[in-house]
Amino acid sequence: MSHPNPAPPKAPVQLDLNEADTITCKECGNASFIQSFFLKRISALVSPTGKEAIVPIQVFACGNCGTVPQKMIEGSGLEK
Repeated sequence: MSHPNPAPPKAPVQLDLNEADTITCKECGNASFIQSFFLKRISALVSPTGKEAIVPIQVFACGNCGTVPQKMIEGSGLEK
């Protein structure tokens, strides 16, 4: 059986990164970030497997002062 209307190939999106805003650290103004992880411990009582689990949550931290941008924390379960 053939498909009556195959989807046409999609053209790649052309982005001009010169037009994009560069994110900088609000604490020190640095513009380079490194990958970092918060680790969350999930109790066996609420874990879907019934076993305690460690869940990594990837974020980016300032490469200079280590600050994690607040926008990465909001809604992630990492708020205090």
